[in-house]
Amino acid sequence: MVELESVVKANTPPGFSVELIHRDSPLSPFYNPSLTSLEILTNNTIRSRDRVKHLQSLVNQKVIQSVVAPVEVGVDYMMKLSFGTPPVEYWVVIDTGSDLSWIQRVPCTKCYSQSSSLFDPKASSTYKAFSSDSQTCRTLTETNCSKTNDCQYHVYYGDMSRTIGVLSSDTLSFGSQKATFPLSIFGCGHGNQLTVGIANPGIAGLVGLGWGNFSLVSQIRTQIDHRLSYCFVPQSAKSSGKLSFGQESIISRPGVVSTPLVSKFPETYYYLTLEGVSIGDKTVRSSSGQGNIVIDSGTTMAYLEQDLYDGLEAMLRDVFGEEPVQDFSSMSRLCFRTDNNISVPEMVFHFTGADIRLQPVNTFEVDGNLACMLIFPNHDILSIFGNTAQINFQVEYDLLKRTISFAPTDCTQQ
Repeated sequence: MVELESVVKANTPPGFSVELIHRDSPLSPFYNPSLTSLEILTNNTIRSRDRVKHLQSLVNQKVIQSVVAPVEVGVDYMMKLSFGTPPVEYWVVIDTGSDLSWIQRVPCTKCYSQSSSLFDPKASSTYKAFSSDSQTCRTLTETNCSKTNDCQYHVYYGDMSRTIGVLSSDTLSFGSQKATFPLSIFGCGHGNQLTVGIANPGIAGLVGLGWGNFSLVSQIRTQIDHRLSYCFVPQSAKSSGKLSFGQESIISRPGVVSTPLVSKFPETYYYLTLEGVSIGDKTVRSSSGQGNIVIDSGTTMAYLEQDLYDGLEAMLRDVFGEEPVQDFSSMSRLCFRTDNNISVPEMVFHFTGADIRLQPVNTFEVDGNLACMLIFPNHDILSIFGNTAQINFQVEYDLLKRTISFAPTDCTQQ
């Protein structure tokens, strides 16, 4: 891992937590009560498909020009984060599939609408812009030309979203300033666009929680004991989930299982090994090797490599005892009728050393007598374990031991 010239020193307890909410939950400041559940699901599905497509394209590349290596912008789970001195609080989206954190700033050449005022670097006494000849700037990109000698970054996401601005450092604060991290590196964006199927995304920026050099997790890794965890609540929940760091992220409840992280290119993503999927006494096995699935907070749905998906669909046909019905929502979901008291079965995802038992909330949307699966085929060999599959699990990342652990949890009670 490349060492950055700016070392983050923290004023933080051994562990701390912040609240997470879904952007479409009734608790969200961006909640739109006029949207139906099907409209929300359709938007999420479209974004998920685009994100998977571009994530796959990055995995297939042999060289990436920038260490940022972004895919689509996921706007599902959000938290509050304060920037600067004095601290100013903003809503930002969390993303384990991105590295560089960024926020919209003034002056802004092109910014999308957000619910709060833009970040003003001149109002922060601790703000610093990196120069184009700094070691940190050279680490981020290969070429950095600027009339003002500031380090200019350009991050283009797969859905035509983008952020362009100045690579900067300032104090970041969590949880009403109970944990502060001076000299944190982030992007101060003056040319930003979000193409996420939402008329007013509202968020001020993004926090990158990936495994690459420039992610916030990597920057503060020693202060948080190389640990973090999250607990995602269902989209419609009227309570918040939790994002935890350090000692507070350790799973202490029974039922915890752990699986190894696999190091692969690009280093941003968290790769696991999915060996198969079971329903009852039937199992379909994966034919691909280690590191065949990415666990990702920014992808809403789960995606399985084609052969594994085909086997899962065959098992479901047996369980429901009927052929799927046509889905008229233009999302090509696998749907079954739940007449005759047929219920959605539990699925077991067999990761190396860890069997994860997924409940209907993780795998199906049930509307009346119709149950539609929230797992889709990926026509390439890479699978994605999206955030819906992770609902009501505490998921702990131990980056020193290189493991991810899961424990069934009522995340609304965290």
